[in-house]
Amino acid sequence: MRLLIIADTHVPKRARRLPDQVWREVADADVVVHAGDWVDVGLLDELAARSRRLVGVYGNNDGPELRARLPEVARVELAGLRLAVVHETGPAKGREQRCARDFPDTDVLVFGHSHIPWDSVTGTGLRLLNPGSPTDRRRQPHCTYLTARITDGELTDVELHALPRPAG
Repeated sequence: MRLLIIADTHVPKRARRLPDQVWREVADADVVVHAGDWVDVGLLDELAARSRRLVGVYGNNDGPELRARLPEVARVELAGLRLAVVHETGPAKGREQRCARDFPDTDVLVFGHSHIPWDSVTGTGLRLLNPGSPTDRRRQPHCTYLTARITDGELTDVELHALPRPAG
């Protein structure tokens, strides 16, 4: 099972649309995971229409229309892997301990908010992933997203992709 993991798209405030490279990944993915800060319901509708399966949550920049359609926390089992998605996990300091405490029955926790890619494993074996942002790099060198696979209930082939900077 192939996953595309994105967050903090901020469409249309930070970008008019997702980059073409991300849309190609949507077409190839079995499941698209979005960890919040969509900003406009139009992107939710478009991703839902173009994804085989979409798992998403709302973020702190998402208004009432998105919050009415998306949960704060999503929990799904995908090919034997227990995945949870949330937008915010708090400060980096203490993140692993907080998440291990708050998500004890989870194999992988996807989060967003910081726009900073993150990949770590807690002492309890919980994998924490933040894909960064495909549209708003903030202080990062590139806009980013993640792809991964689930094989026999295990997360494999996790890859951070850096998007080229727009011309101009």
